[in-house]
Amino acid sequence: MSVTRERLVEVLEEIALLLEIQGENPFKIRAYRQGAEVVSGYDGDIVALARDNKLEGIKGLGEALRDKLHELATTGELEFHKKLRVGYPDSFFDLFDLDGLGPKKIAILNRELKVDSLASLKAACEAGTVAGLSGFGAKTQAKILESLARREQAAEAFRLDVAIQASEEILEILRMHPEVLRASVAGSTRRSKEVVHDLDFIVATPKPAELTAFFATQEFAKEVIAQGDTKCSIRLESGMQCDLRAVSNEQYPFALFYFTGSKEHNVAIRSRALKKGWSLNEYAFTGENVPSNIHDEADIYRALGLDFVPPELRENRGEIEAADEGKLPRLLEWENLRGTFHNHTTESDGKASLHAMAEGARELGLQYLGIADHSKSSPQANGLSVERLAAQVGTIAEWNREHGGEHFRLFAGSEVDILKSGELDFEDDLLATLDYAVASVHNALTLDEDEMTKRIIRAMENPHITMLGHLTGRLLLRRDGYAVNHEKIIDCAAETRTVIELNCNPKRFDMDWRWWHRARDKGVLCSINPDAHSVNQLQFLRFGASVARKGWLRREDVVNTKSLLDMEAWLKLPKNKR
Repeated sequence: MSVTRERLVEVLEEIALLLEIQGENPFKIRAYRQGAEVVSGYDGDIVALARDNKLEGIKGLGEALRDKLHELATTGELEFHKKLRVGYPDSFFDLFDLDGLGPKKIAILNRELKVDSLASLKAACEAGTVAGLSGFGAKTQAKILESLARREQAAEAFRLDVAIQASEEILEILRMHPEVLRASVAGSTRRSKEVVHDLDFIVATPKPAELTAFFATQEFAKEVIAQGDTKCSIRLESGMQCDLRAVSNEQYPFALFYFTGSKEHNVAIRSRALKKGWSLNEYAFTGENVPSNIHDEADIYRALGLDFVPPELRENRGEIEAADEGKLPRLLEWENLRGTFHNHTTESDGKASLHAMAEGARELGLQYLGIADHSKSSPQANGLSVERLAAQVGTIAEWNREHGGEHFRLFAGSEVDILKSGELDFEDDLLATLDYAVASVHNALTLDEDEMTKRIIRAMENPHITMLGHLTGRLLLRRDGYAVNHEKIIDCAAETRTVIELNCNPKRFDMDWRWWHRARDKGVLCSINPDAHSVNQLQFLRFGASVARKGWLRREDVVNTKSLLDMEAWLKLPKNKR
């Protein structure tokens, strides 16, 4: 079988989990986890090196681990892994994705109650037997049931990045068909919603039945739900439903508009059409003296006396009024981004070295990259001590001397924990040595809204805090954000000149797009940050730009659109002068 880098990482991580479940030596467990990180972040063809038994010299891969990677890369299997896995069905590993359950608790559940799947865990919780286990109790049992319920609700929901990747692959195939004149994804994916439930594709073709048959017979169609002459619904292996609508070239603009939505936006637009005596549906304008020169969506809006509304804004949240008055903003483009700030290296919990992250950013066309590894109160993320952070600042300065220049540089920062009291994890004299600092909450997530808001505001009032990281701490489809008063945080950001991060890791998209218009109007700057833990994750910036557009953000509203020269000058200003 063909072995990929992802497969090597998956096996090593699974071995670490199984060893932890079985109570193995923590150093042995850490060796496999570290090995997975090395394999994931290695710049070269790690699979070929493993296959050719040429892994010697790669830091973090000892002899035993090199031998196992060689066996896995050449045979497609690892005997040691197979033996560890005996007695654990595939469903067992779903337990590790459940929020609030770690390996130690899973080990107890498996040993004491024979729990080996989400279904058996749910049954045990509903029977009340989990609460009776040592170290659990009724509250833990209730939280597990809440997590299971949240997971069930999210079973037919997908993150935006998953939807975009699937839609782009399918669109490429559709556009290659000789009878396709135009093709686009529609729906909530086109509107850059953070979570989507299905994919909608619109194609213009003179042979619709041929296209629906083509769609139904593709390899990606794991199940055909329904197929007709103009519509076809299939399900991908991931479980995501995809609906194809094949229309004529003349109908295409109307179908694309209609199926892009949102429902609320469409209702308001159709109401506007009715005032002109026209009816608007997914195929055409109908009525007397309807416009005949509709070639694209912009023509639909123009016929109704409106400026073109970008898909991201179509939520009936003021965009129609702005289009009527010629006041729609010129939205940010992802190419406007010149750098980014919230990024991690192997010094904390990242999977790539400082040098690899810098080179990855440079290859992406960025002019600067901020390094913000975790602070000391996050031991689970190998947070940096005072001494380690000071050493890293020196390392960054040395890197800039050797590899930087007028076209690229690294900025030295830290993702500083906001402690429960609102104090920061590092003293002001150390923070003053940094180019910038991101303040984030990582613990005591159950404070009530008032306490959490005061905690964050206290941190924002510190003159050395440049920006606030992932405002609510949410993990989409896995964990709700902690309670916080957005209005007060935004007002404080405006008063203290604190930047608010749009964390564009697709698991987060935090601060939520629904709050950015208000923040923008208050003069609060946004920093689009990927929270990158690997080189590839720097590309989350693309998603961030789409979500920023959804929040009505312009180039001037986003601090990391500044050029390197302007950013250097801006960071040197006292916070209250920015």
